Amino acid sequence: MRSTELVQWFRQSTPYVNAHRGKTFVIMLDGDTIASPNFINIINDISLLHSLGIKLIIVFGARYQINDLLQLHNIEPIYHKNIRVTDLRTLELAKQAVGSLQYDINARLSLRLPHTPVINVVSSNFILAQPIGVDDGVDYMLSGKIRRVNIESIQQQLAQNAIVLISPIAASVTGETFNLPFEEIATHVAIKLKAEKLIGFCSEQGILDQNQDVIPDLLPQEASLHLATLIKSGQYHSSQARFLQAAIEVCRSGVKRAHLLSYQEDGALLQELFSRDGIGTQLSMESSETVRTATEQDIPGLLELIYPLEQQGILVKRSREQLEMEINNYTIIERDGIIIACAALNIYADENMAEMACVAVHPDYRNSSRGDILLEAIQKRARQQGVEKLFVLTTRTVHWFQERGFQLAQVEDLPAQKKVHYNYQRRSKILIQSLSTSHE
Repeated sequence: MRSTELVQWFRQSTPYVNAHRGKTFVIMLDGDTIASPNFINIINDISLLHSLGIKLIIVFGARYQINDLLQLHNIEPIYHKNIRVTDLRTLELAKQAVGSLQYDINARLSLRLPHTPVINVVSSNFILAQPIGVDDGVDYMLSGKIRRVNIESIQQQLAQNAIVLISPIAASVTGETFNLPFEEIATHVAIKLKAEKLIGFCSEQGILDQNQDVIPDLLPQEASLHLATLIKSGQYHSSQARFLQAAIEVCRSGVKRAHLLSYQEDGALLQELFSRDGIGTQLSMESSETVRTATEQDIPGLLELIYPLEQQGILVKRSREQLEMEINNYTIIERDGIIIACAALNIYADENMAEMACVAVHPDYRNSSRGDILLEAIQKRARQQGVEKLFVLTTRTVHWFQERGFQLAQVEDLPAQKKVHYNYQRRSKILIQSLSTSHE
C-alpha cells in the first residue's frame, strides 16, 4: 500500500475506530477457519481489534478436526436431524481435537510485538450443558445443548480487558461432559451479552448471488431463504449455513449487525469493520443506509462532503453559518454514520416552486442509485409542502436531470427572488420539472 493510500485508509477508518471502541463483538471460528493457512493473520487482526478497545468473545468449533480424527480411527460419524450423535469414544476424540485447538488459539493470541502487553485470554466453565436426550427413538448420548450461560463471569473478564475464549465442550451439573454445536453457543452468548456484532467466516467472501457476486446486505427474511437453499442442497454443516443459523436469530433478538467474511482473504476482518462499504455480507434488521433530514450535528459531515466540489467549482461555496441557517432544508443519505450524499430543498412559496440545490454524492457512490434516491426524497418533501414545480441549476449534470423528466428553461422561468440572484458568470443551465406529472 502506498503512503497516500495508507493515509487515506486511516482517515476513512477513524469514525469506525471510535464507533467500535468499548463495544462487544462475538467472533465465530469454525474448524475450517482454524485449519486455513490464513488463520494466523485472522488471529493477528483479532489481537488488533482488542488493542483498539473492542471487547471480544471467541467461540470456536472443531467439526473439521473431529471428523479428521474419526476418519483416522475408522469411526463413521453418526447424525440424526443434522445433529452429531456423540458416544463416549467420539467424545474422547472431540475433547482431544477441541483441547488442541484451544491451546493453539491461546498460544497464537499470546504472540506479541516487543513492548506491547500480553493479551489475557480466559477460558472457563462459562457454559453449563445438559443432554439433548432421545428424539424419535435416537439417543444423542453425549451431544448436549445449553442449560445456562454464565454472563456475569464473562462480563467480569471483559471488564478486566481479557479476551474470552469458549469451546464447544461443556460440563453439566452432574459432572458429565457434552459436545455442543458451537453456533448455538455463539448465538446464546451474543444475545445474552447484547453484543454489537456477531462475526463469522467461510471459504467465500460472504453469501453469493446467482452470478457468484457477494451480496453486501441481507435482511433476516432474505437470509432465511439462502439458508433454506443451502440446507436443501445438502450443505447444512457448511460454514455459511451455520453462520446464517446464528446470525438470523441474533439479529431478530437485538444484535445490530452480523458479518460473514472469507477466512482465505488476508485482512478481510479489518476491511469489513473499518471501511465504509465493507467486503463481505452483512445481516441486520435494517439497511446500513438511511435517508433523513439533516440536523446541526451533521454540519461537519456536510462540509466534508461538499468542500471538494466547491473547490472544483461544481458547487457554489457555502459558509458554515449559511449551512447552520439552512440545515433543515437538507436531505442526506447516511451510511454507518457517514454522510455520503446530500441535497437541499429551497422553497419559493409565492410561485409554488422549489429549488433542488447543493446536490452532492461522495465519489465512491457516483455510479450508484444514490442520486435517484435523493431526487425521490426531495420530490416527496416538495409535494408535502405544496410545491408544483421543482428546478435545478447545474453546470455538469444536465443530461442526468433531463433523463429524469426535467426540461430546459430560461432565467425568466425562475421565481422572482432566484431570478434576481442568478449568476450569469457561472452560466448554469436551468431545468424545471412539473411535480404533478413526474413519478415518485
